[in-house]
This record gives sequence, C-alpha cells and structure tokens, in this order.
Amino acid sequence: MEDFLRHGYTQKAIMTICLAAICLLIIKIILVCFDKFSKRSKLERLPRKILRITLKAFLLFVSTIVILSYLGIEVSSLVATLSIVGVALSLAIQGFLSNVFGGIQIISNKPFKIGDYVEIGSDAGLVREVGLFYTKLDTYDRKLIQIPNGKLTNETIINYTNSSRRRMEFVVCVSYDNKVDHVISTLVKTMSAHPLVLLEEGYMPFAHVKEYQYSHICYTARAWCETENYWTVYFDIMDAIQPAFAENGVAFSYPHMNVHMLDK
Repeated sequence: MEDFLRHGYTQKAIMTICLAAICLLIIKIILVCFDKFSKRSKLERLPRKILRITLKAFLLFVSTIVILSYLGIEVSSLVATLSIVGVALSLAIQGFLSNVFGGIQIISNKPFKIGDYVEIGSDAGLVREVGLFYTKLDTYDRKLIQIPNGKLTNETIINYTNSSRRRMEFVVCVSYDNKVDHVISTLVKTMSAHPLVLLEEGYMPFAHVKEYQYSHICYTARAWCETENYWTVYFDIMDAIQPAFAENGVAFSYPHMNVHMLDK
C-alpha cells in the first residue's frame, strides 16, 4: 500500500513538473511571438518592455492557477481574492496607470517630437521632454509646463512645426474713411517687403475685409514663411504695420460715440 501511494505521489510530482515545463514553454513561445510583433510595429523600447513584463506576469499567473488546479488545490477563492485586490489596486492607482498608458500611447503614436512647438488644450510651448508620466513644455516666457500624459491623450494637440511652412495671420481694424483697396494694398506691400516672407505661387501674401463693425472695418492679412522663421517674421510685420499705415495715410479707428443734439 505504501509503495502504491509512493508511486502515486511520484507520478503526480512528475506530471506536475511536466505541466510546469509545458506552461513555461508556452509562455516562452508567446513572448517570442510578442517580441517579433512589437519589433515589426516599431514600438519604442520603453513601452515594449512594459507591455512584455505585464504579459509575462499575466501568463505566469494563469500557469500557477492551472498547476494548483491540477494538484487539487481550491483556487476559486484565491482568484476571487486576487480579483478584489486587483480592482482595489487599480482604483487606487488609476491616475498613475492613466499617465503610464498615456505615455505609452504618445511615445508609440509620436504626435510630436522634442523641439516641436505645440498647443495642447490651453497650454502652448516647445516640447522639452516626453516622459512616461509627464510631457514638459517650455513657453516663450521661460515657464515650464508639466502636463500629465493621462490628460494629454484626451486633449486636442496642434503641432505647429509638423510641416516645413507656416501661415501667419494679422487682424487690423481701421476707420471707414480709408478706401478698402488702399488698405489691402498697404497690408500686402508691408508683408511682401519682408525678406523671409514666401513669394511663391500658392503662398503669396493677401488681405481681405474680415467684418464691418460699428466704428471700423476689420481686415485679415495672411502670409507664409518657413516654420523656423515664424516668430521672427510675425513680430517684424506686427512692428511694421503701424509705420506703414502712417506713411500711406491709413487711419486707425478708436472707440467713439456720435452724439446728436436735437433742438426743441
């Protein structure tokens, strides 16, 4: 009887070892397939490493459950307990997880790169760093903005340096006493005079009436330049508009009210 029991335990131990070896082999095959797939998808090293660790931990957990079940150990209560712990843990660190997965998404999709000028929600600046938890922007007035990646993935991202050329827009409001064609020609001449403004077909500066207000007419003027020259050209033209208007007799409008006196 003792020999039979000993033989039974030995057989079960051997089967358990074989089952564990099979599980480890399956895990290795799955991880090898994951590595090949992730390299083809061109994922960055950091998100690929995090996903691989997560997948491996999940597969080891499943393998442990399978082996314990084979040994006749009750695992339903263990699974239920771990599920509750997992839910509680995920709720406790949901902000952390949101930032991590947001960082993985940003690193993988690459909506911007270091040095790009971007607008994210109400924030704008040059991208200094794209981390796993935060994305850092440098504003032109030397402020550092740290945006949680979890928030960033839900915001509209405008990348102004994604293309090699960028359009500038200027809005000026002048008196009704000025002739429309004269104002437009003055604006176009002022923009075209800048050496960094593009004067190619499809990129020529132009101006038009934008709207008619009670005491003035507003004009929209647009010009193109190379992206790296945007702010230089923008501020140069802004500085040049007022002197150009003064030289060409274009009068700005100021808030005013006409009062008519009636004789009784």
